[in-house]
Amino acid sequence: MDGGEGEYNPRTVEDVFKDFKGRRAALIKALTTDVEEFYQQCDPEKENLCLYGLPNEQWEVNLPAEDVPPELPEPALGINFARDGMQEKDWLSLVAVHSDSWLLSVAFYFGARFGFDKASRKRLFNMINDLPTIFEVVTGAVKKQQKEKSSVSSHSGKKSKSNSKRAPNHQEKFTKLQPKDEEQDEDEQQDEDEDEHGETLCGACGKNYAADEFWICCDICEKWFHGNCVKITPARAEHIKQYKCPSCSNKRARVDI
Repeated sequence: MDGGEGEYNPRTVEDVFKDFKGRRAALIKALTTDVEEFYQQCDPEKENLCLYGLPNEQWEVNLPAEDVPPELPEPALGINFARDGMQEKDWLSLVAVHSDSWLLSVAFYFGARFGFDKASRKRLFNMINDLPTIFEVVTGAVKKQQKEKSSVSSHSGKKSKSNSKRAPNHQEKFTKLQPKDEEQDEDEQQDEDEDEHGETLCGACGKNYAADEFWICCDICEKWFHGNCVKITPARAEHIKQYKCPSCSNKRARVDI
């Protein structure tokens, strides 16, 4: 989808987005895997140079277009002049920021040229915005975000596992005793749970399990208790990392003495 002479035919949002991705891949390549070659081509002794990303995922450092106005928006001019006046890392980050701006200008130039309406422009922007920016890729921000997301997911998973014994409903709390069959209907599974665990007795009062009551399991002796019997509410249980029933707590106290 290079600019060129001749009449433009109507294009779709998908066409413009494909063009955007090709140019984006080219610019990322120049600033990462081909960075040494890119650095050498940006000689400050030369005239004003621009970094171009092409739709075929190839890049080039070249002089700006001579046509006024140019067929397409032009990238930042004279990126080579700043090369030796900055730390290489900072210079590459600066070129990345200008490259992001150029990509957006080209994409929405096509959107205007092809007569995209408001909904189409919004869809194009959302498709573009789902991708990391060149600046994020070059500076390593993408990897950092992925690492933080992975860490949060891992922490959340551990927290859910540790709280499984203190869930505010009986069906979740007895998953350790009777795993839920994913192929069974939810209502049938609930009936089976009640039949299966109806004989479970409270470690404090000795009464049977009731589906409408909150239960909690001791992490030490693994006995189940009515929340009311041990004065534990569902809200309070959510903040308990390891629950010890009164009996196990008393045993620990005697050992300490």
